[in-house]
Amino acid sequence: MAGFLDNFRWSECECIDWGERRNAGASIVAGVLFFTGWWIMIDAAVVYPSQEQLNHAFHTCGVFSTIAFFMINAVSNGQVRGDSYGEGCLGRIGVRIWLFVGFMIMFGSLIASMWILFGAYVVPKKDVYPGLAVFFQNALIFFSTLIYKFGRTEDLWG
Repeated sequence: MAGFLDNFRWSECECIDWGERRNAGASIVAGVLFFTGWWIMIDAAVVYPSQEQLNHAFHTCGVFSTIAFFMINAVSNGQVRGDSYGEGCLGRIGVRIWLFVGFMIMFGSLIASMWILFGAYVVPKKDVYPGLAVFFQNALIFFSTLIYKFGRTEDLWG
């Protein structure tokens, strides 16, 4: 699964060895995206504190995206392939089910955030910043999940 970024090549720079720093770079980028998503939502909650401006139930999408982030990144790619995990309650099939449920929660949260944006803010012609904050929070957590899961390589883990 993580192999699709293995063949991605930057222009070669002799001064920096990116091979050893790939995991650190992917982790930093994913962390910044995750932080920015939550920061945008916290900003919207501070600017629009009342229930009429920003329904407090809309925070649920970000919470479920965060849970899905941890679910998806809790299993290694070796466990999904069956290389490093073969025992347990369900073995490799259980790991794949866990990953599938994590991605379902992530996509469900992203779709729900789009529904919140359009259903609660664009169509009624209200101020759209709270809806955009909900959407961008979930989109940034989604991209940080993908970068953290597939941007790192397990070969450098030791």
